Amino acid sequence: MSSDTSVQWGIGIPQHFFKGPVDVALIQRFVVRAEALGYHSLWVQDRAASADFPILEPVSLLCYAAALTTRIRLGSSVIIAPVRDAPQLARALANIDQLSGGRLTVGVGLGNDNDYAPYGLSTERRVTRLTEALAVLKALWTQQSVTYEGEFWQLYNFSMEPKPVQQPHPPIWFGGRQPSALKRAVRHGDGWMGAGMSSTADFKKSVPLLRSYLEEEQRDPATFSISKRVYIAVDRDRARAERRLREFFDNVYSNADRGPIVSVWGSPDECVQQLGEVLSVTPQLVLLNLVSDYMEQMEILAKEVIPKLQ
Repeated sequence: MSSDTSVQWGIGIPQHFFKGPVDVALIQRFVVRAEALGYHSLWVQDRAASADFPILEPVSLLCYAAALTTRIRLGSSVIIAPVRDAPQLARALANIDQLSGGRLTVGVGLGNDNDYAPYGLSTERRVTRLTEALAVLKALWTQQSVTYEGEFWQLYNFSMEPKPVQQPHPPIWFGGRQPSALKRAVRHGDGWMGAGMSSTADFKKSVPLLRSYLEEEQRDPATFSISKRVYIAVDRDRARAERRLREFFDNVYSNADRGPIVSVWGSPDECVQQLGEVLSVTPQLVLLNLVSDYMEQMEILAKEVIPKLQ
């Protein structure tokens, strides 16, 4: 897969195992092959709420992927930062950046309402928890000794080593699609990724709004990344593609009907056409999240879909 294109292509690491134990061998093959095929980045997502099937935790999975690869970037879309301990998260992510040689992109978000109760947390003040967590992360990544007095975190002469390889710190990206979320991304982040649960039409509405906020904040658009996470099922059997999307969305989001609405699916040519709509607003990166047949679908995308979009 050639990389001489203005858009970069990421791909999601298998994390959900609906019908059995975690398939470690699949993860190993997938991660190594994704790098060999020339994908720009490997991505994980977070889910704080419990489930009745195995879901791999994203930070530890990124660390595992770092050990299996040498060039491909690694990212989260997104870590639910408000439900985690900020100093511990800062240390874990700095370690991943060190172990990967500076290949980490940190995507953060608020998560859903049901992500808070399992931790004994309320959704009230969750935006403040998020912004405080970001302040703690950035301080620990850039300062030798940190004193911070916030509503949720207090640090006194706190030192953390090692710092991340990337300076001043790994890129921080945000999710979300509401105007308040877009403004938060512009104010605090280095990039934004449209959610997988939002449609291409939603994404195309959000991007001009985001760019207007960049202009208002006098931020250079060249230093801010715009991307989209896309659930995708490429299959010449359209009925099977739709069925697998519905199964995935039912298991993960308890909303089977949403899958065919927000996802890209169908034959390779149909996926080319639908992804072309995503590219019409010129994102820098598209993250492809597969829902089944991971090895086969990754190959088809690399050989029959992406080359037609370059």
